Amino acid sequence: MYELIQAAGNSYYIQSPAKIGLVKLSGTEVCLIDSGSDKDAGRKVRQILDANGWKLTAIYNTHSHADHIGGNSYLQKQTGCRIYAPGEECAFTRHPILEPALLYGGYPPADLRHKFLMAQESDAGYLTGEVLPEGVACIPLPGHSLSMVGYRTPDQVVYLADCLSSRETLDKYGIGYLWDVEAYLETLETVKGMSARLFVPAHAEAAEEIAPLAQYNIDKVQEIGDRIAECCAEPLTGEELLRKLFVLYDMKMTFEQYALVGSTVRSYLAWLQKSGRVEAQIENNRLLWRRL
Repeated sequence: MYELIQAAGNSYYIQSPAKIGLVKLSGTEVCLIDSGSDKDAGRKVRQILDANGWKLTAIYNTHSHADHIGGNSYLQKQTGCRIYAPGEECAFTRHPILEPALLYGGYPPADLRHKFLMAQESDAGYLTGEVLPEGVACIPLPGHSLSMVGYRTPDQVVYLADCLSSRETLDKYGIGYLWDVEAYLETLETVKGMSARLFVPAHAEAAEEIAPLAQYNIDKVQEIGDRIAECCAEPLTGEELLRKLFVLYDMKMTFEQYALVGSTVRSYLAWLQKSGRVEAQIENNRLLWRRL
């Protein structure tokens, strides 16, 4: 773990729970794509930098989930590097309590205010074309989070952040977190048509061909949508639906999973409602979801 792997030319990644990209900008200067999950991850990245005599000039975040920005604060304090994050993700990076608040739908209780959902705040600036290294392109990848992006380097290495999960992860965990299902499916269709020397997803193995895995992710999303609609054959409240899905997918509910999966299921319901497959109705002061 935390092994530095050369993808191609000046493009590298650090093998970790959420892969960290590293791009050499000159003989001594490098930038990172994301920073790992916490201070410990930041320390391990710093060790790699020091061992190679590299100076960290900037961190380019793909999105604001804690496992991608958790090392920001430590590395910024240690190196003075700049940090950039796209769109709304920048506000979440600067104010990390927004993440558990979004998941919970209100002020988050203590059970959700921990490092796995709420990183330390970091002084991030907005990602624009002007702040990108020469030859590095930003790729919009919305859906998993509000305004997630990936990056393509001059070596034709594409860092895909969280827009894909491995087959093993999808089969094991059932329902993965999504913010906007429609946008996510559009992102996956875009990724299917991409070509690159190497694709580096954060939570799947690096691969030269990405279309098969993208299609597997698409199929999984469609399957989950179908199952949610089927569960609503008899009108259910959101809580009743959530319980039914935890049983169906053999998942164990914790406070964290309640927030993550619950938020995701509500996003699926919004997508299914927009596509005319379910409707919301209020009866006896209960909001019910019913299949059409």
